[in-house]
Amino acid sequence: MKGSKNMNKEFLTVSEVLEVFEIKESFVADLEKEEIVCPVCREGSPSKLFSAVELEKLRIAKLLVEDMEVNLSGVEIILRMRQDMIDMRNQFDAILEELRCHFEERLKTPR
Repeated sequence: MKGSKNMNKEFLTVSEVLEVFEIKESFVADLEKEEIVCPVCREGSPSKLFSAVELEKLRIAKLLVEDMEVNLSGVEIILRMRQDMIDMRNQFDAILEELRCHFEERLKTPR
């Protein structure tokens, strides 16, 4: 990937995405069609914009398709499973934090 200066922006346009990820517009269109990435349209802006979350999905999709020869259906499944794993990890972290707080309170309370 090139154009790392663009990666510091909050949103990238389609043309910036094409340049940074060195991909064709048809690839982005296919990802949109399969609802793998969902750019946003901002009021007053004629172009679609990609958030950091969507750029990460696009980066992974490119890797899976180009390097691992995964089809778009597979990409969608892998990204959904990845998100499920992230969500489960966040839930687990929240449970651990609750337990930590609970035990910390119990240690403070004299018996």
